[in-house]
Amino acid sequence: MSTVENTTQVAIIGAGPGGYPAAFLAADLGLQVTMIDPENNPGGVCLYRGCIPSKALLHTAKVISEAEHSTNWGVTFTKPQIDLDKLRDWKNGVVQKLVGGLGQLSKQRKVTYIQGRAAFLDSNTLEIKKTDDETVQLKFEHVIIATGSRPAEIPGFPNHSPHLLDSTSALDLPDIPKTMLVVGGGYIGLELGTVYAALGTKVSVVEMTGGLMLGADRDLVRVLQKSSEHIYESIMLNTKVVDMKETKEGIQVKFEGEGSEKNELVFEKVLVSVGRKPNSENLGLENTKVQIDAKGFIKIDGQRRTSDSNIFAIGDVAGEPMLAHKATHEGRIVAEVLSGKNVVFEPNAIPAVVFTDPEIAWCGLTETEAKERKINVKVARFPWGASGRATTLDRNDGVTKLIIDPETERVLGMGIVGPGAGELIAEGVLAIEMAALASDIELAIHAHPTLSETVMESAEIYYGLSTHMYKPKREK
Repeated sequence: MSTVENTTQVAIIGAGPGGYPAAFLAADLGLQVTMIDPENNPGGVCLYRGCIPSKALLHTAKVISEAEHSTNWGVTFTKPQIDLDKLRDWKNGVVQKLVGGLGQLSKQRKVTYIQGRAAFLDSNTLEIKKTDDETVQLKFEHVIIATGSRPAEIPGFPNHSPHLLDSTSALDLPDIPKTMLVVGGGYIGLELGTVYAALGTKVSVVEMTGGLMLGADRDLVRVLQKSSEHIYESIMLNTKVVDMKETKEGIQVKFEGEGSEKNELVFEKVLVSVGRKPNSENLGLENTKVQIDAKGFIKIDGQRRTSDSNIFAIGDVAGEPMLAHKATHEGRIVAEVLSGKNVVFEPNAIPAVVFTDPEIAWCGLTETEAKERKINVKVARFPWGASGRATTLDRNDGVTKLIIDPETERVLGMGIVGPGAGELIAEGVLAIEMAALASDIELAIHAHPTLSETVMESAEIYYGLSTHMYKPKREK
């Protein structure tokens, strides 16, 4: 085994949606950049085993669902024939196409890419163990830790059983099981549950709390939960999994709580989706001044700088929310800091999107947060039952709402549930970041007939002037 010594201005550990945007912008700004990742090209978990492959499969699920729904309009399709190998190849092809593009962009920017795993020897040196058994000692001026996160496991359960899946193995589509239990009612479990249900699996969901999607407002989740009743075999709330045993048929699961009619059930596959853990271990951080909190997140300041002045951390490893687009913007902020700009990461709105059917999206202040923090707000809701475009789609179950400061009429938050919510939420992000007033949205002409009109009409609702809903504004 040989050891090579190199130097760089900026080293980036991790080439995911935080690491590679940081690398690309730093290079564009004239800095010498070296990126280190176990994969042979940039992309990270989001591209290889997360956001992109899951959305490719969710698109498939949407097509199947719409084909079934079309019987309401007099158009009936036969039951789809699932070619699992071809579906898997298509999903993998989407990933590889994007991976190749990122690899080309990295070369165009002259970013040095090292495939391997890095650990700190001290606050200025990394030891990189490459996949070809060569070891590189890399001296750096600055380093960005962008190592992401991994699926959390349930201690004491058979986590390595072939019948037990996490978000990574579920996306591999090993087969289409007859039955599946999703443990955890968060966005990852519900998205993957949607995929398998569309492919023909009888999916059940168990959640230890009293509701699905605890990060989202309850009025939005109620729409999703009602729609999910015909997608899933059962949704067991206030119910815990207390034991799992591997059997010939799959996994025998023992429940405890009010949501399950039976204490024990057997499932062919069990998908554990109980959150993610930051990848802050095995990095040699004990050889630096970097500090980690009780949850394993690296402590950072507004510029994403750690307690070691030349070491930065971004993305999932640096704290909530664990979202790819948050990591991207953090990475770009750090690149600008390293180029000499005095900037900080201080967004007013980070959008969150759940790609279920219907989709849920929100940004800025939520109604739940306003109540918890005792912030005086007015909520203006526009039900999609009054939307012409939603009616043409036969999807009147959606809702668009604005969270508004009644004193200044400034838009503080937006929430949407319905098809395409993830695309519509961008208007809310821009409105919040630009300190827009409800009147700005009301006066902005939105194309007809579109779902975007529901945003405009939410603002009209606030003033009691909605064209398609009669709801006079209450006096203050």
